[in-house]
Amino acid sequence: MRIVVTGAAGMIGSNLLHGLNAAGVDDVIAVDDLSEPDKYRNLLGARISDYFDRSEFYGRFGRGELGRVDAVFHEGACSDTMQHDGRYMLDNNYRCSKDLLDACQSQGTRLLYASSAAVYGDSTTFREQRPYERPLNVYGYSKLLFDEVVRRRLPHVGPQVVGLRYFNVYGPREQHKGRMASVAFHHFGEFAHGGHVDLFGAYGGYAAGAQLRDFVFVDDVVAVNLWFLEHPDRSGIFNLGTGCAQPFNDVAHAVVNAVRRRRGEPALTLAEQVAQDLVRYIPFPQALVGKYQCHTQADLGALRGTGCALPFVDVATGVRRYAEWLGASTAPPAASPGAP
Repeated sequence: MRIVVTGAAGMIGSNLLHGLNAAGVDDVIAVDDLSEPDKYRNLLGARISDYFDRSEFYGRFGRGELGRVDAVFHEGACSDTMQHDGRYMLDNNYRCSKDLLDACQSQGTRLLYASSAAVYGDSTTFREQRPYERPLNVYGYSKLLFDEVVRRRLPHVGPQVVGLRYFNVYGPREQHKGRMASVAFHHFGEFAHGGHVDLFGAYGGYAAGAQLRDFVFVDDVVAVNLWFLEHPDRSGIFNLGTGCAQPFNDVAHAVVNAVRRRRGEPALTLAEQVAQDLVRYIPFPQALVGKYQCHTQADLGALRGTGCALPFVDVATGVRRYAEWLGASTAPPAASPGAP
């Protein structure tokens, strides 16, 4: 089996690449843009058969110059939700994806691609249906626009096409993402270097730190992708989260206790962490008022309807595994500015 992974040096792409290798798939073509050279570290230890810069790959693949490719995992995109250049966003996330879909269908290649829970915006229902899709930014719109193309094609699709709407993914190999890295990553940096974790205070009818997100561990994201690879008869657009929203307080609590565990220190309750100033609450930023999702929770009905019954770990379990991975790295992540 010959596979292409775009965005292969990114967080999900690199974990997927390592997951494919673990499943015995070594003929993998990696595609990315290493203008930020440190991203190469995510490829270390992976077995790949070739590498292409994104500027070269899409044209060559579209012309059929790469020979037979069984499946493309399309993880490459601009994922910066604060990017305000709509032309750039649509070129990267919509036009590039549409051209890739056309090429895959014409060449008999399966396409599994990254969509996003950002398509739901300020909705309170997170189901793969149009009435609930109200993106709050051009990033979410760019993902929705391509999902709409896929929807129109699904009744007549040839090779498998699967879109996965990722919720809040966290885990190894996201250090290059800066402010767009997960809350868990930023909390590790804050606690390791500053001795405390900051959370947003009360907002949107939620108490301090009580805003809810569907946090999904990257290993589970990889497992679902590989499940679809093993089931080529399943096509569609599906949510990929745990189906269980947890508050930001849970992430902070888990991070602090995971680091303390590595130091040989006893676990504390959240109340004890707050009392000891290990978890602190800051005023909600004015710049995010009206642009912030206070609650996300994947409706997994469609995913489970395919027969995919894979379990998902909770925040405490996933963060502990992430802490073990970070602890084995050369240095803890540096604290960097970013919003929960």
